[in-house]
Amino acid sequence: MSKTFKNSEKVTLLILGAGPAGYTAAIYAARSGLETVLYQGPQPGGLLTTTTDVDNYPGYPQGIEGMAMMDNLQKQAERFGSKIRQGTATQVVFHPEKKYQVIIDNQHLIIPQLLIIATGASSKWLGIPSEQRLLGRGVSTCAVCDGNFFKNQDVAVVGGGNTAVEEAMYLSKICNKVYLLVRRDQLRATHILQKNLMKLPNVEILWHTEAQEIIGKDMVEGIHVINNQTKVKSTIAVQGFFIAIGHIPNTAIFPSHLPAAIPSEKIVFKDAIGYIQTVPGTSKTNLPGIFAAGDVQDKNYRQAITAAASGCMAALDAERYLQTKN
Repeated sequence: MSKTFKNSEKVTLLILGAGPAGYTAAIYAARSGLETVLYQGPQPGGLLTTTTDVDNYPGYPQGIEGMAMMDNLQKQAERFGSKIRQGTATQVVFHPEKKYQVIIDNQHLIIPQLLIIATGASSKWLGIPSEQRLLGRGVSTCAVCDGNFFKNQDVAVVGGGNTAVEEAMYLSKICNKVYLLVRRDQLRATHILQKNLMKLPNVEILWHTEAQEIIGKDMVEGIHVINNQTKVKSTIAVQGFFIAIGHIPNTAIFPSHLPAAIPSEKIVFKDAIGYIQTVPGTSKTNLPGIFAAGDVQDKNYRQAITAAASGCMAALDAERYLQTKN
């Protein structure tokens, strides 16, 4: 990193990401007296802002809109002194022997003592025009989050892996009918999941089937599908459409490999998919003073409450680490 920055600052704790994990970390850290700066990134509020109502977070008996919940978390973090800023980290350099450096929007250099990565994950999409237009209006990427809104209704799930099968099985307990759209002639899910799925009388698997368009002006009313073998097109009446083809952790900014020319730099360990690896039971990464929380390191649960809990863990881990250095 040879560029000279006019705008630079040193901070005690820098948090990247403004979902439940990032905001909760900011609340705990600032409340404990740590100088805390949080950058919201390109999607303030994270995936929770893509759903209209959050119905399963404790403390909201009538539910709450995703945006409203994130606004509450931000205000709470600010009440304890967290500085919430707009901006996206565009480069991160890890120098464990020296100092960590984070560049915001290619122009502002921050040198933090501690860093919490809470950049979340992004859903994979099918690429059809109506999925974004009807997102939160019948289109969802999380059955556990939104399934209850479709109680006793007909829904469709897209995908053939473990996530899709688990989503279909979960929805089968709530919904009248579940269609599972699989583009191949077999599932990729584990054998035991497939076996359990086949026992469910209200789940119908549509093989070689792809969604072409989601029908509905204001809410999902159905889907146009095509059999990719026979090319026969048909329409299925559903009220909910769940996309379960996977997530991508927002970790591209953290390199997996570094050129041999810069051996002094280090990398934060990620798995084969790109999720940041943490020490089991903690938020600690392989680098001292660097912590990860929320969906950026969690590929199993991906719930607002588990993200918030890991944000709390990260703040506590960071505070304890700092105490050992002072």
